[in-house]
Amino acid sequence: MSQVSYQNIVESLASAIVILDEHFKVRFINTSAEVLFDMSQRQAELIPFQTMLPGEEALFISLRKVQETGQAMIEREIKLYIPATGETMVDCALKLLEVDGLCHTFLLEFFQLDNQQRISRDESLHAQQQVVRGLAHEIKNPLGGLRGAAQLLERQLESEDLKEYTGIIISEADRLQNLMTSMLGPHQQSKTGQVNIHEVLQRVRQLVKVEVDERLTFIADYDPSIPDLAVDLDQLVQVFLNIIRNAVQAMNGVGNITLKTRIKRHVTIDNHRYRLAVGIDIIDDGQGIPPSLQESMFYPLVTSRPEGTGLGLYICQSLVHRNKGVISCTSRPGHTVFSIVFPLEQVSDS
Repeated sequence: MSQVSYQNIVESLASAIVILDEHFKVRFINTSAEVLFDMSQRQAELIPFQTMLPGEEALFISLRKVQETGQAMIEREIKLYIPATGETMVDCALKLLEVDGLCHTFLLEFFQLDNQQRISRDESLHAQQQVVRGLAHEIKNPLGGLRGAAQLLERQLESEDLKEYTGIIISEADRLQNLMTSMLGPHQQSKTGQVNIHEVLQRVRQLVKVEVDERLTFIADYDPSIPDLAVDLDQLVQVFLNIIRNAVQAMNGVGNITLKTRIKRHVTIDNHRYRLAVGIDIIDDGQGIPPSLQESMFYPLVTSRPEGTGLGLYICQSLVHRNKGVISCTSRPGHTVFSIVFPLEQVSDS
């Protein structure tokens, strides 16, 4: 097998590979590492690895142990702070490589736990949503019969006082019917077309701006090189409207909302690997989502607002999935990010 073939294998790995020299300077990063650190191989080459991970001490202590003992190490669940993308959780394998008979080269292999946990969570969420949809169907049918029986009973009653009770039955049946319809999600099929994601974001931005005042600021951080997406325009507008309006409510209409777009490489969506995708981040500096809700926020009927139905994010997740995408969220006080990713190509065979 040729050296080029070996390099092709390394480049196609889902794990991030970093090669360092004896001075801990970067000699090579593969494509997955470029994605993890948001830095190209050309930008990373020969810079001190510490500059890629400022403030990270534990990993460099482990590197020095490997250098001193020659023994490989695996560090579990390290929380790294990457300047371009924020915090991420990884496992990291560290070992010395023998090159030309000398062991002065380090190999670091990073496994992003955030991605694995997200994929597992998405699969679980999708399965539970199918159960919810089936349950909603089963509830709708007897509700229709209940409402019809109440209407027939109401026609037989002469007392207005008794008709008040049948009126309550009918109105509550209607309310539950509407709730079940919302849980089943929008009925229309996706009408896929070529859509400019920035035009969608600008349209939503204009819709929301008429609902707020100058205390709320929108910041556009767009990658102009992003091509059109094969998605449903109206469904995307609904998704971004729901998310941005939630952000406005969380911020009480005061603060900054950043709309950010970037090309992403080697992304896994619904168990398929894509070489290229588009990432859209909606970032607000509000109070954040309570930790108790962060694992369940995309389930139906989950909300932190007394007046909320808990169906907005559930519907967003359903619409994003219909358009072959994936949605996730990270949140802490002062920094909440809803990330949506759509593929730019057909399923990759790699």
